This record gives sequence, structure tokens and C-alpha cells, in this order.
Amino acid sequence: MYLYLFILLLIASLFCIIFHFRKKKIICKVKCMEKCAKCNLIDELVEPFGYCYHCNYSFFSSTLNAWQKKAGYTYLYDYMAPRFQMVLDALPIYFDYDGKTWMIEFWKGQYGIHTGAEIGIYHTDHILSTDEYKTTLFDCADKSEMLNCSFRLYNKDGDYVQVSGKHWWLTAFLTGCFSSPKDLCMKASLTFPDKEMQSAFIKGMYRAGYTAQELNLFGPTLTFTFCREQKTDFRPLTRFWCRFSQWENKLFCKLYLQITKPFCNTEDRILYLYYYLPFIFRRILRLHRFDKRCHRKKCCMRSKI
Repeated sequence: MYLYLFILLLIASLFCIIFHFRKKKIICKVKCMEKCAKCNLIDELVEPFGYCYHCNYSFFSSTLNAWQKKAGYTYLYDYMAPRFQMVLDALPIYFDYDGKTWMIEFWKGQYGIHTGAEIGIYHTDHILSTDEYKTTLFDCADKSEMLNCSFRLYNKDGDYVQVSGKHWWLTAFLTGCFSSPKDLCMKASLTFPDKEMQSAFIKGMYRAGYTAQELNLFGPTLTFTFCREQKTDFRPLTRFWCRFSQWENKLFCKLYLQITKPFCNTEDRILYLYYYLPFIFRRILRLHRFDKRCHRKKCCMRSKI
């Protein structure tokens, strides 16, 4: 029995020594890389997940050709989000324009170990009744329908991230940051192709509870601030998931910062994690409210219609 115990301790010690030298080798490898090479590598690694990395500002955002575009949007994604460690405030704006019902939604909150925000632009191919809003699968805006949009996300301490572009799904995610959605504010702007679409969107904002004094117009561009806490009809079980997921998110944020402690900036932390614990690296890149399994289910649903 003592012999077996000795062998187990010897094996454990051997593994500790191997991991220690492996860790030192990885730290040295990351430190020796040039900044440009680091950023290019991260871009290559995250591109299959539908994201790109902004090296100068240390945040992730979605690409124009992200696979998520094929998944569209349905209310179920938001409803299920807390079960996947995504605790968000959401502001969906519905309006009718050009023979279609459009839905432009704004999100802010905690996405796993990322603090972030999103603007998503979607529509159907016909006019919906209000009763159909939460049961309909919306398509993402195509290239000709994308809008120039931007947002600045900031917390109660004044820290912020800012992004802009012509997009169907504009996002920004800060890795290793933990926030409560109610402590985040999002100053967003949208530029519309014509007055008719802008007016229809403004009516949707009024229905969502905004007033004319809260909206700023600069020609075709509308700017407003989304700070309010989400008011939902979620049941107690979902509220439980929100609290539990936030507890997990806070814990995992601390673990991420502890594991990657040899480094301070995001690209070094991310690459260190990729070389040292690749399965965790893949896990932290699940930044949206649905995954490819949801996308496959959606395709099956459409094929049956």
C-alpha cells in the first residue's frame, strides 16, 4: 500500500514539474512575440467564432460575415441567455417600414467573463402583429440594409469602450471585466437611409417608453442613452438563473485573472490561455446568446415551414 502511495506521489510530483516548466516556456514564448504578431494570431484564432480583436483598444467585436448571421434572431435567445451565463439588459425596438416589421435591439451586460454591448438589426419579410413579435424568427439585415451605427459603453466608474461602423450586428466585449447590467450605460447612435425609416423607429422608441426629450436628432442620425434596467416578464426560475449566472461570472472572472496573472494586457492573457489551457480559451469565446446547435435547430424549423 505504501508503495502505491509513493508511486502516486511520484507521478503527481512529476506532473507538477512538467507543468511548471511548460508554464515557464509558454510565458517566455508569449513575451518574445511582437505585438503585431500577437494581434494577427488572435484574429486568426477568433475568426471562426465570428469575431475580430481590436488590438489598440483591447476588445473583441463581431465580423460582418460572422456565422451568427445565419441564425437570425428570436425572443427565445434572450429568454435562454441567463442559462448560458449571459445576464443582460435588452431594449428591443419594433417598427414597420418598407412592407416589413423591423426589430433593432440594444443589449448591455455580462457575457460570461466579458462585459459588453450589442446593436442588432433584423427584419421579417412581411408586417407582423404585436402578438407575433416574440414568436417570430427575424432575419438579419443584409448588406444593402445595414446601418451606420455606434455606441459607447461605460460603467459607474467612467471606464468605457467605443465602437462604430456600418453593420448588422455591432458589438464590443471587454475580457476579464465583471459588471452588473444596471451599472452600465450605453450611448448609441443610428444613421437611417431616409426620414421614413427614422420616423418609424422613433415611434417604436416611444412605444418602448422613451420620450422626445430623450432622443437627439442630427439630420438622419438619432442618438440616445440606454441606462435603464431591463423590465421583463421573466418567471422566478429565470431570475434565479440570472443571479446564479452572475455568481458564476464573477467567480470565473477572478479565476481568469488569477490564471493569467503573469500578464497584464488582454492579448498576452488570451494567448497565454490559448497555449496553456486551450479548452478554456474556446469556452470564453462563446459571447452570444446562442450557439451553433441553436442555429442547426433553426435551420430544421425553417425546412419544416
